Amino acid sequence: MPLPKISTPTYELEIPSTKKKIRYRPFLVKEEKILIIAMESQSDAEIANAVKDVLSTCILTKGVKVDTLSTFDIEYLFLNIRGKSVGEDVEVMVTCPDDNKTKVPVRINLDEIKIITSDDHNKDIRLDDQLMMRMKYPSINEFIKSNFTTSEVKPEDTFDLIISCIEQVYNDEESWSTADCTKEEMNEFLDQLNSNQFKEIEKFFETMPKLSHTLKVKNPNTNVNNSIKLEGLSAFFA
Repeated sequence: MPLPKISTPTYELEIPSTKKKIRYRPFLVKEEKILIIAMESQSDAEIANAVKDVLSTCILTKGVKVDTLSTFDIEYLFLNIRGKSVGEDVEVMVTCPDDNKTKVPVRINLDEIKIITSDDHNKDIRLDDQLMMRMKYPSINEFIKSNFTTSEVKPEDTFDLIISCIEQVYNDEESWSTADCTKEEMNEFLDQLNSNQFKEIEKFFETMPKLSHTLKVKNPNTNVNNSIKLEGLSAFFA
């Protein structure tokens, strides 16, 4: 006779960018295998496909498209699903900033890690008296680059990221969707920006929502109490 089916618990959380509540289940052994094999391949494409496939399988709510979720949505989902799969406490090694060399192990409850948004964050950037530019958040491909690859970031990668995150340019009378523009046209458009306009784009990325948690750590060698902020998914698996 066939072996019995093992019941899998389900949980609920809220997608940070949309505030939509979804149901999900933990990773199973078969999904852990998919992720391990993909990460051992060191191929960005294989890792991206594995993460998308695993998240799509573990998210039980219909209609959630992983491809369209923002980087911080995916980080938050991945963190929570992993927490329910292998344990809600993780141990990370942090470097005490007072001497910048002493490493201390710290245990963190994943439930304490939240998405933090800066008060001065804005998706709409003013270019001049008439033109505005609306940004969108990075997608799963940027999540892969930030968390699973060690390759050096090149200047052209930065420009490609910016181009992928420009949704539209508009004024009071009309709008231009970047979906209708070629990469060459977008590069020409960015080349027209002055340094102040470009700094506003940088500010969008610097202040956009992110996983964040602040730790209080005492340096055992100097007895100095340190405050350390961890940001981004990779920081919680260091």
